[in-house]
Amino acid sequence: MLVGCTGGGSNFGGLAFPFLREKLAGKMDPVIRAVEPASCPSLTRGVYAYDFGDTAGMTPLMKMHTLGHDFIPDPIHAGGCATTAWPAHLAHLRAGPHGGRRHPADRVLRGGHAVRAHRGILPAPEPTHAIAAAVREALACKESGEEKVILTALCGHGHFDLAAYDSYLSGRMVDEEVSDERLAEGLVTVPSVG
Repeated sequence: MLVGCTGGGSNFGGLAFPFLREKLAGKMDPVIRAVEPASCPSLTRGVYAYDFGDTAGMTPLMKMHTLGHDFIPDPIHAGGCATTAWPAHLAHLRAGPHGGRRHPADRVLRGGHAVRAHRGILPAPEPTHAIAAAVREALACKESGEEKVILTALCGHGHFDLAAYDSYLSGRMVDEEVSDERLAEGLVTVPSVG
């Protein structure tokens, strides 16, 4: 199982694409899981449509999973995961069996804090999404007795994100799922392409 965090897609693509090549060639059949923040769910709640890659609407239209180019997510603990569109080269993966998961901030930073406690590495908030999903999968395997190799990528340290960890540890962190109404408002700006 491959578990990668998603925002702009570089971490996830770098982790998954080499294995995807082998999967398409029939040499292996990994489960590929993308994980994103609940507060910016472009993969799991966005629409697959042509949209602009910028809020000004100046870029060419690209096919992507999008929340709408005008959608502005709440400021969150993981700024790199606050991307409102999933790029075209990764958007095709959403249609396959790989699926996506979204996690709230308290769960993902709990995983990052555990990595710090057990390994001495403070991960950036972005990869903590994948860490939380990998830990959850490992615990399910422990309970079921299933043997499974779980791979994730730890990209970046959290030294510039100490305010997010402080917010989590002090109980001040708020990271709620985006309401259907807010998503609908963002999707209004997605261009209609015949």
